[in-house]
Amino acid sequence: MDVTVAEPLPRASSPAGRQSAKEATHARTWVLALTSVASFMVALDALVVSTALSTIRVDFGTTIEALGWTVNAYNLSFAVLLLTGAALGDRFGRRRVLGVGLGLFTAASIGCAVAPNVSWLIAARAVQGAGGAMVMPVALALLSAAFSGSSAERARALGVFSGLTGLALLAGPVVGGAMVEGVSWHWIFWLNVPIGLVTVLLVQSRLSESSAASAPLDRAGLLLASASALAAVWGLSRANVAGWTSPEVLAALVGGLVLGITFVAWERRTPEPMIPMRLFRSRAFAAANAACFLFTGALYAALFFNAQFLQTAQGYEPLAAGVRLLPWTATLFIFAPLGGRLVSRLGERLLIVVGLVMQAFGLAWLARMSAPDLNFVEFAAPLLIAGAGVSLAMPAAQNAVLSSVSPTAIGKASGTYNMLRFLGGAFGIALSGTVFTASGGFGSPQLFTAGFAAALAAAASLSLLGALAGLLVPPRATTV
Repeated sequence: MDVTVAEPLPRASSPAGRQSAKEATHARTWVLALTSVASFMVALDALVVSTALSTIRVDFGTTIEALGWTVNAYNLSFAVLLLTGAALGDRFGRRRVLGVGLGLFTAASIGCAVAPNVSWLIAARAVQGAGGAMVMPVALALLSAAFSGSSAERARALGVFSGLTGLALLAGPVVGGAMVEGVSWHWIFWLNVPIGLVTVLLVQSRLSESSAASAPLDRAGLLLASASALAAVWGLSRANVAGWTSPEVLAALVGGLVLGITFVAWERRTPEPMIPMRLFRSRAFAAANAACFLFTGALYAALFFNAQFLQTAQGYEPLAAGVRLLPWTATLFIFAPLGGRLVSRLGERLLIVVGLVMQAFGLAWLARMSAPDLNFVEFAAPLLIAGAGVSLAMPAAQNAVLSSVSPTAIGKASGTYNMLRFLGGAFGIALSGTVFTASGGFGSPQLFTAGFAAALAAAASLSLLGALAGLLVPPRATTV
């Protein structure tokens, strides 16, 4: 998340800074190291659980609905608290908030590791997401402040930061599989504890405080957004179990809609909104964010089910399943930089549309081909196409969002984009889980495959809807 910053670390040439150039470089190195480690931990836990889901389901004897909440609890709390985390850093100091966020994340990891049942695990995952939402925006703000003196140095530092965050996403399924197979699934969370404790201590002792002009917290907006997202995802998750016309599901879905409308109305009239609604006057901003919500929904649905398919339907161990997902997750490193370079040449709209059609085709192909005896090439080829497509669309959508707003609104625009990205992930898992339950189950490899195919078909449909939203992105964005 991009955050406007105001205070760089003192430099040797500044009258206020008495550090030597060597000491200043040393201080910046600590900032880069600690913020990168913090972001690595948070990003890793977004996906590390993917290869542990089958084992967690068996250990707790739980349902696909509850299993989805072990991921969605993290995504929802992370999404709705991202902008609040940035505001807390500006108000109370970024170093302080980074330390508190890391402490909360580490404590929640202990809660996950000792969870005696799935309800406890879901609650601890929600707290983990809250800690992560405090860590990510202030980590990036601290890094930007530390390297504000040179755009070239900042670019290199952000490259390291982004690279390590991307590495966490790539390594997540493999690390999770190794922990589950080598020790137990609990260790995917115990792993955070020593790293988190050491990082908290070093943050307090090695980093200087940094802050910016603070705005009032939009508490009402936060509560409305949280309640709306929770109600909508709850309704989708329960729909196939309780019935689409059941009072529980109807109340949740209608309540989510009403709360969402109330949130928009509140944001339009409050002087310090969490999300300035005027930004959605830009067609590029609105369409690119809609595409992001939908393609992330498709991506997270596939992430949620692919590792389970490899283990439940095909009988692979967790580590082997994680390794077999590597070609798919690795496409991010190959095609996302390519997409970033192609944006200026081809424009955002073309890359979003083509990329999401590729993702839809790949997921639909895998849904059509899926079988318990599907070989690795037949499994990987559709995912390579899907991964390449979404990796091209991601930087194009983000660029469309950020280039459609003025420089003073970039922080809010980036926060909105990231919030909708994680909400899209929660929506995709809830929807695909409902489709899976309606079409299959865990009784046999064949039954699981039937549900898996239906869930991937639903994910492909989300990606196609994202491509349609991408068609609304104008060739060149208008700044608002």
